[in-house]
Amino acid sequence: MPFGIKNAPSHFQRMMNEIFSEDISEGWFIIYIDDIIVCSKTCKEHMYRLSRVLTKFQSVNMKISLKKCHFGYKELKALGYAVSGLSLGIDKKKVAAVLLKPRPQNKKEIQSFLGFAGYYRQHIKDFASIARPLYKLCDKDTVFEMTVDRVKAFESLRQALTTAALLLMPDIKLPFKISIDA
Repeated sequence: MPFGIKNAPSHFQRMMNEIFSEDISEGWFIIYIDDIIVCSKTCKEHMYRLSRVLTKFQSVNMKISLKKCHFGYKELKALGYAVSGLSLGIDKKKVAAVLLKPRPQNKKEIQSFLGFAGYYRQHIKDFASIARPLYKLCDKDTVFEMTVDRVKAFESLRQALTTAALLLMPDIKLPFKISIDA
């Protein structure tokens, strides 16, 4: 992918999503730009899936750097996540860094915290309602003031990050129950 072209990353992501759409929809293939994770339950399954992925790379004449590849790991850290088997959790080192920071003192700091916490929102039950007082603080016409409600929301979110749910890849053969946190 050439550097310097403004839209290159989004075009590359779209292309990769098209190439691997079937694998992504099966729930075992995760891709972000050029970071790829293949999830499997067994060694045999992993070898099959790797073969499938490498064959697709070859079919579209894409090359990979073996020096940058890591094969057969049971756990890994990628894109701020801890990936293990077919589960996805928050990288504890990322959370530890946020816990060391003091309470936000201005809008920019609260926006930064909300950006971090929002990245992991699917791991936090009722994220939207917990974070609502903090998002209101980011409004253009709102004066920055950490009221009791906002401090409580900040501390609740920080605590929720330390006890965040581990997400499992869905079994697409079973029925789904969908709920929305809006």
